[in-house]
Amino acid sequence: MNEHIARQLREAAEAHQPDRARMLARMQRGAVGPAPRHRARSGLRSWPRAALAGLATAGILATGGLAVAAIVQTRPSPEATTTPAAPSPTATPSPTPSAPPTTSAPVPAPAATTPATARPTPSATGRAQNGPLWSEASVDAHSNLYWAQSDLILRTAQPLTSLTVELRIAQTGDVRDTGNWRTLPSEDFTVTSQESGGVLVYRWVLKPGRTVPAGQHEFAAQYNHAPGVRSSASDSYRVDAQSAGGSSSVGGGFAPAR
Repeated sequence: MNEHIARQLREAAEAHQPDRARMLARMQRGAVGPAPRHRARSGLRSWPRAALAGLATAGILATGGLAVAAIVQTRPSPEATTTPAAPSPTATPSPTPSAPPTTSAPVPAPAATTPATARPTPSATGRAQNGPLWSEASVDAHSNLYWAQSDLILRTAQPLTSLTVELRIAQTGDVRDTGNWRTLPSEDFTVTSQESGGVLVYRWVLKPGRTVPAGQHEFAAQYNHAPGVRSSASDSYRVDAQSAGGSSSVGGGFAPAR
């Protein structure tokens, strides 16, 4: 069956509308009355009209069914449209915060190194310097509410041929001499302690012909005082010396006990 015939069959099948009621009525009429008998030209007995009508009806129905089937088979089935699934949102990884840039702290400049020969300058702490002499005075840490000791440290860069040391302790109430000492030999000095003008004066004088070697030396004055914490604000000292470089002097006050 070529395409032309198939198209005609499809068109006939689509246009054909079988009358079901008429076909049923025709079949009923054929079943009620006996079909007339005709003598066939070929000498064969004729089929009953009802049978012929049934065969015709069956043929029409079969032809229509075939046409409809052909139409159904030849009609292109609509392609299934597949809607692509929406892609699931991909979690975007949060960026890892980068470490802040490390800023190197500026390296502090090295502190200036004090030369070994440097000497502290005079200050309210009892330090003083002049020529080859350097001194520092303070109240001894072992002083108490009834007794005290005033210390003087003396350094000299040159031997001394003359030296006088005075420690002056202000009379603040019941100040009385209880002794004194020095690190230099006692036979090289003349030592006195006396009160004059409201001050207790301790004095060490180097004897003629004696020398004080270069280095560090100490002098101390000891005394009682009125009970309580005594102030050393009015105390003072003075040192006069002679060396190969000439005369020099240092002096100042006493720093409180530490």
